[in-house]
Amino acid sequence: MALSSMTGFARREGQNDICSWSWELKSVNAKGLDVRCRLGSAFDNLEPIVREYAGKSFRRGNISVNLASTTAQNTNTYQVNVQALESIIDVLPELENRFGKLPAPNIADLLGLRGVLEPVEDRISDEAKKALDEAVLEDLEQALKALLHMRGDEGARLHPVLMEQLDTLTRLTAQAGDLAATQPDAIYNRLHEQLAEILDSVPALSEDRLAQEVAILVTKSDIREELDRLKSHEGAARDLLAAGGAVGRKLDFLCQELNREANTLCSKSSDVELTRVGLDLKAVIEQFREQIQNIE
Repeated sequence: MALSSMTGFARREGQNDICSWSWELKSVNAKGLDVRCRLGSAFDNLEPIVREYAGKSFRRGNISVNLASTTAQNTNTYQVNVQALESIIDVLPELENRFGKLPAPNIADLLGLRGVLEPVEDRISDEAKKALDEAVLEDLEQALKALLHMRGDEGARLHPVLMEQLDTLTRLTAQAGDLAATQPDAIYNRLHEQLAEILDSVPALSEDRLAQEVAILVTKSDIREELDRLKSHEGAARDLLAAGGAVGRKLDFLCQELNREANTLCSKSSDVELTRVGLDLKAVIEQFREQIQNIE
């Protein structure tokens, strides 16, 4: 199964004799699956179905689902809002009391007042509404497939980037291992130099005592466990990338563990060059983490 990104966009349009519609789907990264719907009053009844369809297609992502629709049927039928007309007529005597005798209003003036004459929208039958909903949902399924395809394409483009970062991690871990192998000798030489500087103020140490002190320091700075865990976590990340699917959360956890080992390596390092490699490890792990934030 291939990797899938959480970023994508899809659009699907359709129409019939009743209306035309347009689905627009946008997806960005999120910790879980969050579907936000704007369907308009004519299709609010479809929201539970929209969420169900999205849940079948995706595991993670913030998905915005927008549906715009326009009625295709023209209406030339109007009706008089009797309540509004009577309210206007009732207020006429009050106006005459305040301003004197007023000219009698004609019918055209009354009908021209806002809210008196209203268009009558054609109502569709239950059967027609059901057929319309089915047609609209068919286009939603196509839009979801297009969004799924786009997220898959984005995931495919991310895969080689992630593998290259893991290759860098492998190289840096090997460098850290090589440098760690030279640490005992470096510690021994550094301790000898420090003792030579203070030889006049303290008694000289025997070779056995010096070897004991070096052994203690080497034990404290031993990074073999950190290197082993770095290799183990890196191998697990490669396995997850090869398996594909919804592996973003697992990769994110591995990033935390990789970063923990890199931090410990830096804290144990007694060598400038090894510290530099440790910082490079932290940098590439952070780059890897930033990329997988967009993996489903």
